[in-house]
Amino acid sequence: MLYQRQYPHYVKYMGSKSKIMNFVLEGINAVHTGGVVCDLFSGSASLAGAIGDQVTVHSNDIQAYSQVLAKAYTESYIFPSMPSSFDIIEKARHRVSYRGRSLKDISSDYYGDFKLADFHRIENQQRDLISKDFDFKWHLFTKFYSGTWWSVEQCLWIDALREQCERYRGTPIYEILLACLMYAMAYTSQGTGHYAQYRDAKTDSSLKDILIYRRRSVSKYFAKKYDEVIMHLSNEKPRFEHKATAFDFRECLKYLSGGTVYADPPYCFVHYSRFYHAIETLILYDYPSIQIKSGKIVKGRYREDRHQSPFCISTQVRTAFYDLFAGVANAGSNLVLSYSNTGMIGVDEIENLMLNVFPAKKIEIMFTDHKHMTLGRQRDRHRDVEECLFLVKN
Repeated sequence: MLYQRQYPHYVKYMGSKSKIMNFVLEGINAVHTGGVVCDLFSGSASLAGAIGDQVTVHSNDIQAYSQVLAKAYTESYIFPSMPSSFDIIEKARHRVSYRGRSLKDISSDYYGDFKLADFHRIENQQRDLISKDFDFKWHLFTKFYSGTWWSVEQCLWIDALREQCERYRGTPIYEILLACLMYAMAYTSQGTGHYAQYRDAKTDSSLKDILIYRRRSVSKYFAKKYDEVIMHLSNEKPRFEHKATAFDFRECLKYLSGGTVYADPPYCFVHYSRFYHAIETLILYDYPSIQIKSGKIVKGRYREDRHQSPFCISTQVRTAFYDLFAGVANAGSNLVLSYSNTGMIGVDEIENLMLNVFPAKKIEIMFTDHKHMTLGRQRDRHRDVEECLFLVKN
């Protein structure tokens, strides 16, 4: 019987199942009889966080940041000569101080008593850095995102801390360091918890609120989370051989055999890559091409190559579900599917697709109020629900 352990929170994530994890685990426990648990669309990797100490977890998501979060939950442990948050921050501070001198003409003082016009002048000056040529390597966020979700000073810190993370690539805390930086970005960003578009200061009230976040310290939030996480880390290697991949879901299913698939695909027409492109860029750190529209850089400064999920496209969603079910059937795996009656297609359509792919299997639905319905060719009526789990046991 799988149960929810305590695990750290790293990112603000839409659609995260952390708040209904016990409900999700009830569904998994109903069908899981052994083998790996594959989280096919792992997102913020909360499932790996919840059960990674009890069973082998294969976390998969086409976004690279998800792979990092999964590894932070399942592959990290204390090792000799592990750095303290002070060590990391001090090394980053030297980088910020040195690099900041080359940007001394760019204002980043948000503590003065200034009006909206002054704030806009400062922000516009920072946003113009996207056209600047830099003479130091770690400048991606300073160039791309200054004056957007973060100030130029905050971006200097993000870049410097990202550089320090790289010094520990290949160690058991590399992914934890990156995850803690994602946390610091989330809680210093002046946005609404994601990175679709940053807020504009249109009134004195909105300016006052934005300034709260402009004055937050990236380094302090990073250190706070890092110190919190390592306090609870084990000094032993994980006893399960977990896996974390960044495959398309169809590709991932080709590698599975048996076990249980937990599938939580996107429900609506908006693409997660639009909301979380900034942390994807943090992980890849590849200076991507930025989307241009009508000859101008889009306000959200999205990656040109951001992923478009077929589950978010009305002409592709049915085929995507069929491919998902067929892949699970071919793998001989159990299936737990999270979906909603407010999704891209109706619950009835999902039932029919499942019955076509799993004609000889018992299909069960669990609702958020934990009432059950068993489906067959003569299936019961179902009612409006916000969230439900479809269960298929092989």
